[in-house]
Amino acid sequence: MPQVHKKFTDEQVKELLEKYLKGEVERKYLQEIIGIGKSRFFALIREYRNNPEKFTIQYKRTSKTHKLSPEIEKNILKELTKEKKLILDDDMPIRKYNYSYIKDILRDSYKQKVSLPTIIDRAKKNGFYIKKYKKEKFHDREVLTNYIGELIQHDSSLHRWSPYVQEKWSLITSIDDYSRFMPYATLVKTETSIAHIRAIESTFLNYGLPFSYYVDSHSIFRFVQSRDSLWRKHHLLTDDINTQWK
Repeated sequence: MPQVHKKFTDEQVKELLEKYLKGEVERKYLQEIIGIGKSRFFALIREYRNNPEKFTIQYKRTSKTHKLSPEIEKNILKELTKEKKLILDDDMPIRKYNYSYIKDILRDSYKQKVSLPTIIDRAKKNGFYIKKYKKEKFHDREVLTNYIGELIQHDSSLHRWSPYVQEKWSLITSIDDYSRFMPYATLVKTETSIAHIRAIESTFLNYGLPFSYYVDSHSIFRFVQSRDSLWRKHHLLTDDINTQWK
């Protein structure tokens, strides 16, 4: 049903209905103007005739607003508390709330259907919300290339990747800079040269050689010599030694 109250005021509709009752305008033209069907038009005519002074087209809610049960409220806050604990854990790579995940948990584990806006509303009201700061960049994801395969960025990251484990694992990844496609990703308990060599092998054999392959200054990738001291003079400088990976 068209929401007439959003397009017209009470006085405007009254004036149009009066023109119909006086025979000045045909019904089909008024229906087209107001944007309603025949049944709705005659319903308005009936309401207007019964009480012209109190006639209104403003929407009246006939049913009570839906209210969440205390049990659902309790479970929402319970799962939000779990999320907050993960966010505050420096060993976990989690920095924001996943409200969609909480919605799924409520549906699958508690058999409770809750809308996403409702969960976000409860999160804001109870302090489980992190504002977005547009000016601050936590990680620079600026694309540096123009074509797929122009640059592969290879790196690793050490975290507790699941709240159900206590130990940290290294995630080794290779990412195409332009497309952000990830041709290689694996979790290893111990980061070694051979683990990174296998990453290269898998990427090159399955997707071909990129134009450039970028890694950081990790000791696995390059030999970095410290400065000379009073007690020892170094003869091999940075990058004078080819690492196993290199």
